Amino acid sequence: MPKWKKQHAATQQIDLLLFDQFSGHCLANTVEPLRAANGFAGRDLYSWRFLTLSGAPAVSSAGMEVIAQRALARAEGDMLIAMPSYGYLRHATDATARGLRAAAARYRVMAGFDTGAWLLAAAGLLTGYRATIHRAEMEEFTDCFPEVDASQQRYLWDRDRLTCSGAMSAFDSILDMIGQQHGQALRLDVADLFMSADPEPTSGSNLFGTPLRSTTVARAVKVMEDNLENPLPLTDVARQTGRSLRELARRTQAELGVTPQGLYRHFRLKRAKRLVLETEYSVAEIALRCGYENPSALTRAFRTEFQTTPRQLRSARR
Repeated sequence: MPKWKKQHAATQQIDLLLFDQFSGHCLANTVEPLRAANGFAGRDLYSWRFLTLSGAPAVSSAGMEVIAQRALARAEGDMLIAMPSYGYLRHATDATARGLRAAAARYRVMAGFDTGAWLLAAAGLLTGYRATIHRAEMEEFTDCFPEVDASQQRYLWDRDRLTCSGAMSAFDSILDMIGQQHGQALRLDVADLFMSADPEPTSGSNLFGTPLRSTTVARAVKVMEDNLENPLPLTDVARQTGRSLRELARRTQAELGVTPQGLYRHFRLKRAKRLVLETEYSVAEIALRCGYENPSALTRAFRTEFQTTPRQLRSARR
């Protein structure tokens, strides 16, 4: 069962190996969720660097130049993400393969985003692994690398390998990593920051654009977020999803590792925290706007959730 909240002390080092013609969209969809996770957590869960094979700058497909912080041979960390995107075949050289094979001894996880799986496979780093790649390259990929168990997926984790099929799936894979490592509460917060809500999720996706087994949970989230100031009884939330409360509870536990009550409380307190930080409303006013009967009730719940009080948090901000 997924964990709603987790605590990890050590900052993880994520390095992005860029090649000329890399996708700026893919790069942003990889880094921005990490930045947001740090912001919501209030500490550095993740650190990232931009690398190239030689340490020279890399230029994106749109002409954006990124200054490399170091050469690949001088870097080590928790995850290395190869990101060639366009023109990947000209980067599939012996030098690239040697660099990636050497790096595999210095990184816990090797990843290939967009067409990055091709470079990993050419280096022999996907032999015996399940992997995916951009849809346009899948047929040739399977022909060239029969030793790889290739499958058309948005992204695939297989032990210490991660591959994804494009820029949008890069966001999904990083979001999944955040949820697995730090809990589904943080995953939802990060997803909510970037994705607009859709009251009628389709094709197995939830409100935030990432796969969920249950659209019931996604609908429950929408109902809860629409009713923060005047919280509904959970039986009413369940009724609006077309399920019993017992069935809703079973699905939220299976999907997110939290009860419907805990999920609703999280959204109300997240709004309270935003109002504390971004407005000058009194604690009493914030309590009313977040469905709490009085400031004391909000303060107790707030301290339990964030290990501080609204007044202490506002004072620290100032």
